[in-house]
Amino acid sequence: MDALAFGVSSELLTGLAAALGSGLLIGLERERHKPRGGRREAAGLRTYTLASVAGGLAQAMALPGLLVATTLAVTTLAAISLARGRDSGLTRALALLVTCLIGALCVQAPLLGAPAAVVLTALLAARTRLHRFATEMLREEELHDGLLLGALALVVLPLMPQQPLPWLAGMKAHSLMGLMLLLLALQAVGHVALRLAGPQAGLALSGLLSGLVSSTATIAAMGAKARHQPALRLACASGAVMSTCATWLQAQAMLFAMAPQLGLAVLPIALQGIAVCGGLGWLLARRSREAEAHADIASDPASRRGPLRLREAVLLSLMLSGVAVAVSWAQGQFGATGLYGAVALAAFADVHAPIASLAGLQSGGGISQHQALVGLLLAFGCNSLTRSITAVAAGGWGFAREVMPALALPLLLSAALATLLQAGGGA
Repeated sequence: MDALAFGVSSELLTGLAAALGSGLLIGLERERHKPRGGRREAAGLRTYTLASVAGGLAQAMALPGLLVATTLAVTTLAAISLARGRDSGLTRALALLVTCLIGALCVQAPLLGAPAAVVLTALLAARTRLHRFATEMLREEELHDGLLLGALALVVLPLMPQQPLPWLAGMKAHSLMGLMLLLLALQAVGHVALRLAGPQAGLALSGLLSGLVSSTATIAAMGAKARHQPALRLACASGAVMSTCATWLQAQAMLFAMAPQLGLAVLPIALQGIAVCGGLGWLLARRSREAEAHADIASDPASRRGPLRLREAVLLSLMLSGVAVAVSWAQGQFGATGLYGAVALAAFADVHAPIASLAGLQSGGGISQHQALVGLLLAFGCNSLTRSITAVAAGGWGFAREVMPALALPLLLSAALATLLQAGGGA
């Protein structure tokens, strides 16, 4: 680009305006936290604004080496100010350098530069909260588990091969690792919710949100926590039950999206499932509050452990993968002997796939509404069996007996309601 013609570009004017605004935003925050008293020369509003504009102009002029020279100049000035004791610390010097680079980024990509300025400002403004979080709130075992989860997600997972493995019925090692990471992530979500909102509301809300990802994995994570912290058994069971509520909600949303008429017909059944599971989850949360009053959760040694249970996540991911392998083997050996047989086999591994298949078939006229309804109930029934086994394996019988009613009762009521709806429709 010709350096003499850069001023006529509207994109350039937008970028320079973003650089100016970014510098003002960061400078306002720094001005409010400028040291008072004998060190008034510390960088403030004007300095950070000028640094951002300087970076933007250097990027706009596109002269070879100009941006590098500008950043070196800003870095040198910040270092001199720091050495003479005119500034309050290394953070201000680094913030000044980053502000210059953000100004350059605003000219090159305003939609990246402006958010970067907001993030930097928020990071600088949260200094006290971040220090308190790092030194007082974050425990050593939580930091360890967070680093472990990050290493598994960012280092190990990308290295896992993505080729199908014949001895695993075509499954991928990458998918197995992803499933294990999902279990660990759900454990972390439950732990954070527990710390922020307490056992009742925290675990119930965590279960509801995690259930939108995978109810089976959520039940596994809640069961593992209940096994290691018996005082939280009812609260964990509440979270597991709320995850089943999310499954009914998600299934209804899928039906409305793929087959609106079928979704409208199934709506009363889904609403009772949501209501029953939500009510049972709420009752368990109430019971857990009463149990907590008689149990010292804070003194429980398991409550001081980190949020991740790696051994349980590995075992449960292998168990869930084994179900998928068994389904694949059965389909290969016996084939789909009929619509309901295929739905049942698929539902043992995942309830969403057969629901989507039934909705697509019914929407295209391949099956009747009655067949789709029976298939949906069969899918929920088979998947509930998988989730029941998961509850027993992860949390033991004490945990499972609190969760199983939320799996069985909505199915019984759904079957009865479906019979009444079919009878009413036939009449």
